[in-house]
Amino acid sequence: MTDTFFASRSVPRHLVRGALGLPLLVAAFVLVPWWGPLALLLAVPAVVLLRGCPTCWALGLAQTCAVRDAARGED
Repeated sequence: MTDTFFASRSVPRHLVRGALGLPLLVAAFVLVPWWGPLALLLAVPAVVLLRGCPTCWALGLAQTCAVRDAARGED
C-alpha cells in the first residue's frame, strides 16, 4: 500500500493547488519590503494549499501519481 498522507484526489487537482500555492508563497516574501510583516499573511493560504512546504507538495504529487498508477494497474 502506498503512503498517501500528502496525496490529492487527482493529479489535475494537485497541480491546481500547486499553481495557486506556490505564487502565494513567493509573493509573501517578495512583498515584505512594501507591505512589511503583513505580507507574510499570504503564506497562510499558501501553506494550506501546499499542505506544508513546497517539498511536501512535491511529495504529494508523487504520491498522487502513484495512487493513480496503482488504480490503473500499472507498475
